[in-house]
Amino acid sequence: MNESTARGIRTGTRTGSGSGAAADAGGGLLRRVRPVVGSWDAALVVALILVVAAGALTIEGVASPRFWRFVTLEVIPIALIALPMTLVIITGEIDLSVASILGLTCTVMGQLWLWGVTSLPVVIVLCLLLGALLGAVNGLFVTGFGLPSLAVTIGTLALYRGLAYVVLGDKAVADYPPEWTMGAIAPIPGLTIPWMILVVAALAIVFALVLHATPIGRGLYAIGNNAEAARFTGIGVARTKFWLFVATGAMSSLAGVFWTLRFASARADNGMGLELAVVAAVLLGGVSIFGGRGGLLGVIAAVILLGTLRNALQLAYVPANTLTIITGSLLIVSVVGPNVAGMVRERLRRRRSVTP
Repeated sequence: MNESTARGIRTGTRTGSGSGAAADAGGGLLRRVRPVVGSWDAALVVALILVVAAGALTIEGVASPRFWRFVTLEVIPIALIALPMTLVIITGEIDLSVASILGLTCTVMGQLWLWGVTSLPVVIVLCLLLGALLGAVNGLFVTGFGLPSLAVTIGTLALYRGLAYVVLGDKAVADYPPEWTMGAIAPIPGLTIPWMILVVAALAIVFALVLHATPIGRGLYAIGNNAEAARFTGIGVARTKFWLFVATGAMSSLAGVFWTLRFASARADNGMGLELAVVAAVLLGGVSIFGGRGGLLGVIAAVILLGTLRNALQLAYVPANTLTIITGSLLIVSVVGPNVAGMVRERLRRRRSVTP
């Protein structure tokens, strides 16, 4: 054994070009994996696994296919709205009128049915156009008049919900064809999960590609980080935000159509308070309330996590008020948690940089 080899063994290093290349490759792989493993998205996935495991061990019925059917049915409308809401919040804006758009869509759908418009495909198209129009109203006030989206959408939250009561009052329309109401929640053949989840998955892929793999997505992050700088680089900030509000309105109406068909009932109070669940899921998914940071993987994981937790606690006979408290607490954690984690990482980085 020569001296250099012995020195390498004592210091824990390897000699030879082949072993050095392998070490470099392993180190490169570790550098690529470490950010993913230590990310907020990974933490949400781990939390979801722990919640499912704990629920299956302690609450009867959590492990059953029937439980996951109800979880899926609950998260579908939340996921539909959370997809465009993610993009809106990344640009530094917010839309709190989404649940009211859902409710107004339900009542318009019911009123059209009462008026004799019995072609549901036509009704659905009209409802989606209505949602896009309502979103355009939000976008016009925010981008055309320069008003803060928080104030605008709080106002339209009340306005659209009030219009829902004007359209239908306290009545409920429930005589839709069974082939539509049952078809909306029909399971995938061989499974208990409703087929509508495939539509959500397809839309999630489209939104993820737009956000993470196109210049449009890079522009959204640029707007969220610094709208003025983004404008100077040629990005149409106002136009982009306007169309995001239109997309949010249309997706909220799609959620309203699903809501109506799932419960076979069009009512003015449909989806009341759903905006809290949507915003909580987006922020818990790692999207910064200040814009410029976040992704769809974490949001989808957060939607499933919140839906699973809520349904599991309902099986455990936890009161509805307690569930609301838990949702609010998670909303606070979702805002504070990433910032605290970032501060801790920065402090550790500085400590390592000064350590000899």
